Amino acid sequence: MMMDMPYRSGERLSGLTGVILAGGRNRRMGGSHKALLPFANELLIHRQLRLMGQLCGETILVTNEPRLFLPIVGRGVRMIADYYAAKGPLGGIHAALSLARHAEVWIVACGMPFISPHAARLMLEEKKAGGGMAVIPFIGGKLHPLHGIYDRGAAEAVRLSIESGEKRVESFLETIPYQRMEEEEFRNGGIDASFIMNVNTPEDYERALRMIDSRTG
Repeated sequence: MMMDMPYRSGERLSGLTGVILAGGRNRRMGGSHKALLPFANELLIHRQLRLMGQLCGETILVTNEPRLFLPIVGRGVRMIADYYAAKGPLGGIHAALSLARHAEVWIVACGMPFISPHAARLMLEEKKAGGGMAVIPFIGGKLHPLHGIYDRGAAEAVRLSIESGEKRVESFLETIPYQRMEEEEFRNGGIDASFIMNVNTPEDYERALRMIDSRTG
């Protein structure tokens, strides 16, 4: 049976803010909100919050539909809205970095069923060692900025990118010092690349369900 109770946070392991970006229009999912899809006896949003709760001292949901999510996630999760409307993920990143309580921020998209606290911890360690403003997975020959670790101080750079007319997260990254974390580094840490999977279509959703079944069956 699918769980539909409000999420309750568990033990926090570090001073890290976790952020879920849930402001998309879900057009390719036929209007169904990705965050509310069922995955392995729980909603995707509950799954993400549970996984983030293993690592983060604070969780934020960026959404322009707080009335939709409040009965689902409860009051233990901060809900904020974009300052800049209709700017895609970049608008959500700006809001999150502007309001995060902790200096480091783990940001994911709401359609990612396999987010990895282990990968986030590895990236956080890399950021602290390298001193940049973000650590971004580089897997399959491309950047995956929606499972990245960001510095709260990058909020101003995001604002400038948005006000210059930019909407692409990759273009914003070109304005700050950031580190790429290669697939081999994750693999050496025992982490497979499935954590970057983002469910955008019904076909993606079916594939993700099969992956979960293969892991739990």
